[in-house]
Amino acid sequence: MKWVTLVLLLALVSLQCDLWFGHGSWNDMIELENSVIDQNAKNEALVPRNRALTAEVKDLAEGNEAINEMARDKLGYIQKGEVFYRFAPSSTLSTSSTVYQQ
Repeated sequence: MKWVTLVLLLALVSLQCDLWFGHGSWNDMIELENSVIDQNAKNEALVPRNRALTAEVKDLAEGNEAINEMARDKLGYIQKGEVFYRFAPSSTLSTSSTVYQQ
């Protein structure tokens, strides 16, 4: 009768070891919950960026003003009838007007 009790006790201990230390243990569950919390925080931080991108896509799909603005900013786009003016900083003008004397 003692050997049956010993076998059952060993089976119980091995099952408890799997529960506490094996794959899918309590420790794994806590780590997964923490990673889910971290990922949710990252997702919440990205919500404003996603909304801005959605608004930009909507503007691009609906009208030409957003396209014109992006072309002006990134490509130097100028429409017909417009005049392009470039203002140089004053520091570049002073270096080019240096007078050389002999």
